[in-house]
Amino acid sequence: MTTTDLTLSPSAAKRIHAIGAAEGRPVMLRVAVEGGGCSGFQYQFDLVDVVQPDDMKIECDGAAAVVDEMSLAFLKGSEIDFIDELAGAEFKIRNPNAKSSCGCGVSFSV
Repeated sequence: MTTTDLTLSPSAAKRIHAIGAAEGRPVMLRVAVEGGGCSGFQYQFDLVDVVQPDDMKIECDGAAAVVDEMSLAFLKGSEIDFIDELAGAEFKIRNPNAKSSCGCGVSFSV
């Protein structure tokens, strides 16, 4: 199933392609929201090659990310991005539903 409630940036798509090329196989980025972290919820990122039955698939420039239905409720309207800065490179969620987040940006509250 594909959704437009969540978007994948061109930068994130490019990084997913680069990871797949380095691994020698196509990969998708799995994004999940779990309880924990400093602010109550935290993002988890994994690489997968199979879409599960309850996953929503988000695509950009031929790359894909998948999110389970429960996590999607916390991510509606968000963008999955990839940032490459002097301080480091990471996938980042721009989440309009987050009321606050910790300094590292991995955990948030709603």
